[in-house]
Amino acid sequence: MKKSNLITGILYVLFGVTCFIAALLIKTKLEGILWGFAGAGIFPGIMMICKYFYWSSPKNKVRYEERLENERIEMHDELKTKVRDRAGRYTYSLGLLVICFSRDRRKFCVIDEPRQYENLRLSQE
Repeated sequence: MKKSNLITGILYVLFGVTCFIAALLIKTKLEGILWGFAGAGIFPGIMMICKYFYWSSPKNKVRYEERLENERIEMHDELKTKVRDRAGRYTYSLGLLVICFSRDRRKFCVIDEPRQYENLRLSQE
């Protein structure tokens, strides 16, 4: 495995631990986001580090090379590439149509202050 995977895992864990400590020490409205970032940094980082050491061990190197070769073949298969591209195009078109023809487009906008639109009617009667 590449050394960059190990470095990325370590950086994820460091970021997660930093957010964890900040969430413990600072009491703000952003505390929930800090807890989320802590969990989203620590656990995937630990998994990246474990995968690096697992696949870098001498007994698993041959299996890892076979896995990379199969992955390379699967990714460059022409039929699968066409199917993947077509599925992405259809998904994008469908999502765009749903947003364009939705009855109430205000549901898709971001509101900075929730109380700002308190008296706004969301349903059209």
